[in-house]
This record gives sequence, C-alpha cells and structure tokens, in this order.
Amino acid sequence: MAEINRKELILALIQSGPNPRLAGVDLSALDMTRLNLEGSNLRGANFQGATTRETILRNTNMTGVDATGAQMPFADFNNSTLLGTNFTGANLTGVRLAGANMTNAVLNGANLTNADMKGANVNGVKFDERTTWPDGKKGSASNPGNYIK
Repeated sequence: MAEINRKELILALIQSGPNPRLAGVDLSALDMTRLNLEGSNLRGANFQGATTRETILRNTNMTGVDATGAQMPFADFNNSTLLGTNFTGANLTGVRLAGANMTNAVLNGANLTNADMKGANVNGVKFDERTTWPDGKKGSASNPGNYIK
C-alpha cells in the first residue's frame, strides 16, 4: 500500500515547487488522477496498481519504476525517461509517449490502444503476445518500431 495518500501527495507537490523529488516512494494503488507531476524525479518509485488517468507526467524520470497493473489511460509521458520501466499489464490506452526514452521498458500484456509513440526511443522494449499496440494489433503481429514515425 502507498506510503502516502492523495491529500498528502497534493500537499507535498504544492510545497516542493517545480520538479518534485519522489524517487523510490511507494505510490502503489494510489489514485493520482489528473495530478500534475511534470518534471518529477520518480526513479524507482512503486506505481503497482496506481491510477494516473490524465495525469501530467511530462519530462519525468521514471527509470526503473514498477507500474505493473497500473491504470494510466490518457496520461502524458511526453519526453519522459522510462528506462526499464515495468508496464506489465498496464492500461496505457491513449497515453502520450512522444519523445519518451523507453529503452528496455517492459510492455508485457500492456494495452497501448491509440497511444502516441512518435519519436519515442523503443530500443530493447520487451513485449509479449498479450501486448496491444496503438492500432489494436496484438503482440508479434507488430512491433514498437512501427509507431515511432
């Protein structure tokens, strides 16, 4: 369970100013719907089962984050660092990943329907037959490189 609740997170964000540091914080199962976390350092944070619907996560460092089973529809990850981020089973419907560095991210079973991946670095991205790509294709019927142009 999360170390803090939604109210505590909002108060911490207000006090921290730009580029909040939440590295390693347990945010599992926390509802962060529509919060602005732009520029945050979330390196190694636990997002398991968290909800970030329409959350602004632009320019964040999410290296090594575990977002297994997270509900993240329409979140904005544009230009974020998602090195090795684990999105296994995550709902990434309609997310914005333009310019994101997704090197070695794990997308096993993730749903990326209607996601924008233009300009993303997808080197070493891992996926399986349950992964749903932006155009609705499944697994090896496509690959992440088809969506970055």
